Order: sequence, then C-alpha cells, then structure tokens
Amino acid sequence: MERRRPAGTRRGRAAVLAVTAVCLAYAPIAVTELWPYARPGAPALGEWVLGRTVSPEFVDEAVRDRAEPYARSLVPLIVHSVLGGLLMLLGPVQLLSAVRRRVRLHRAAGTVFAVTVYASMAGAALYLVRTPPAEAFSGAAFWIVLATVLAGTVGSVTLGVLAAVRGFPDLHQRWMLLCYGFLMTAPLLRLEWGALPRLYPGLGILDVNRVAIMHLGALVTFGALLASRALDRRTAVPGLTGTWCPPPVLAAVHLAGAAGLVWLTASFLDGGTAGRRLLLAYLVPYGAMYAVIAVRAVRARARGALWAAEEWTLHLAALCLAPVFSAASVPVLERAFGLDRVTALIAGTGIGCGVLAYAAVAVVSLRVLHAREVVRRRGEPAPARTGRAPVATVEAEGERA
Repeated sequence: MERRRPAGTRRGRAAVLAVTAVCLAYAPIAVTELWPYARPGAPALGEWVLGRTVSPEFVDEAVRDRAEPYARSLVPLIVHSVLGGLLMLLGPVQLLSAVRRRVRLHRAAGTVFAVTVYASMAGAALYLVRTPPAEAFSGAAFWIVLATVLAGTVGSVTLGVLAAVRGFPDLHQRWMLLCYGFLMTAPLLRLEWGALPRLYPGLGILDVNRVAIMHLGALVTFGALLASRALDRRTAVPGLTGTWCPPPVLAAVHLAGAAGLVWLTASFLDGGTAGRRLLLAYLVPYGAMYAVIAVRAVRARARGALWAAEEWTLHLAALCLAPVFSAASVPVLERAFGLDRVTALIAGTGIGCGVLAYAAVAVVSLRVLHAREVVRRRGEPAPARTGRAPVATVEAEGERA
C-alpha cells in the first residue's frame, strides 16, 4: 500500500510551487514593464495581459498616470524593474537550495541575491527621492507605502546577511524570507490590478492601488511568518524558558488593538462608500491572519512546542498592536508630509501590519540571541553556529507550525 504524505507536507509543497509559479510568471513582466516609457510602442507583457484581463482603458489610465512621475527617474526605474525580475528568479533558487541543502549553490546565489536587492532598491530609492509624494504615481499614500516596503526590504536583507556571517542560520532564514515577502508585493499588486476591477467594476487605478495597500504588506509578511514556521522543526530552543509575552501583556495588547481597530473603523466609515471599501479590504485579511496565528499559538502550546508557541505569540502581539501603530501614525503623517486626514489614514493603515511584523521578527531574533546568551552564562555547550544553509525542510510544515 502506497504511503500517503501528510497533509501539511502537501500544503507546503503546493505553497512553494505556487510562489515559484508566480515568480516565474512575473519575471518577464517586470523586465519589460518600463520599456514603453523609454520607447513608445515597445512591447510590454504586463500591459498586454492586463489589457485582455481587464480592459484597454484601464491600461491606458495606468500608463497615463505613471508617465509623468516616471519620466523624472526613468533610468533608475528601469534598473529597479529589470533587477526585480532577476530577483523573482533568484528567490526560488535560494529557497530550494536551502531546502535541498545545496550549500555552495545557496551561498553563491545568496551573494548575487543580496547584491541585486541593494542595486534594485537603489533605483527605487532614486525615484522616491526625486518625486514629491503628492506627485508620485497613485499619490502620497502609495509613495509612503513604497518607501516603507523599500526600507523593510533593505533592512531585512542586511540583517539576513549579518546573521549568515555570524553563523545564525535560523535567524538568517527568517530575515531572508521576510525580505522576499516584501519583494513579493510587486507581483501580488499586479494580480490585484487584474482581480479588483472585476470585483469593483469601473474602479480606476488610483482606487485599486488604495484597496491593495490596505492588506498587501500584511499578507506578504504573514506569508513570510508561515514559511519561517514551516521550515523550523524545533519544538524548543536551548536556554529559552518562560515567555516574553505573558498573559497580562497579551491581554493588554489585545485591549489596545481593539481600541485601535474601533478608531480605524470609525474613521473609514466616515468616508462613505470608498471608506467602507477600504475598511473591508483591511479587516477581512486582518481577521483571517489573527485567527490563524491565534489558533497556531494555542495548538503549539497544547502539544508542548514551547518555541513554536513563543514565536506565534510574539507575532500575535505585534498584529494586535498594528492598528494602534496605524492610528498613532495618522497625525504624524499629516504633519510630516502635509497630508489631508484621508490620505494619512490610508497611508498609516497601509504600513501598520508590515512595520509591526518587521518588529516582531526583530523581537523573535532577540529572543533567540537571549536564549543563547543564557546557555553561555550557564557554561553549557552552545548550540552549533554555522554559516551553512539552514537544514530545515518544507516537510515540517505539517506540524509543527
């Protein structure tokens, strides 16, 4: 009788295949996307697909709205876009080489990946620096979200490289997955360009982008968390005892998060139909992510997987605090960028979950480093530190998470 693979293993492999398929499909789109802006009439695969899945009018609007802001920084943007296509190919190579323990390939591809991230993000940074937020494609809120994604991408790849150099493969793995999650905002945004006009007929590119940024940062960082837990088979970490998020703290962040959600809900409802549409785009993914993380934390604790429970709980606390961060950032963005309340509200909500997920990965990293310091002070043998590729495997997804 043929042995069936666990359901978790099948889901993990299906997720890897899905991400790889999206990356391979988006790579040629990214490479050719800006050619028409440099030479009108040049072929662009993304425009061709979008024109047939949505409408030629939608494509014309997108091209028209991007033409002027892109003209100021066309060369840096082309560099950013072409190298972004290369990163879409390098990401699956990195993941699969780590899973398959191809250490030399992983190191070589990782070096190319990191250098390419820095070069690609430099092109994006030049565009953002040269373009006033109010004059950017899709406006100031979109500019702020792009700048936040850029900072998250550069910060996570930097910390990932440092973790690899210092010989902490578990932390390296988490930061690099987060980095690639931020990079995945580009292909996922294009998918939303194709899907949202069908859900909301007649919605223009500006409103489509506003709906998308309500949840894109949350979804990509959530995906990075799922991947991190799937690739980490440990149920305990030497030196890790107790929790950094005891029940009173967890209760407090839930109360704060509820207050933040109430404020965001009231603020968006004041915006009429458009506000309700944006609120729905935020609350539905937020609720789904909260449910998954909370259930995983409870299950991990019930089976005695203390490390898994701790990581899930820390991310749950961060997710609870995301609406608080978003609400608090609204007046700051209003004053810093001279924005109206609606634009600041959209921008603050768009960056909240991504920023707090980044903070959660930082806290998880500190938690691991603290545990290792505890082991060192006890005089016990420290966990092996190695620069080799992580040896965790997607087979663990069924868990363990």
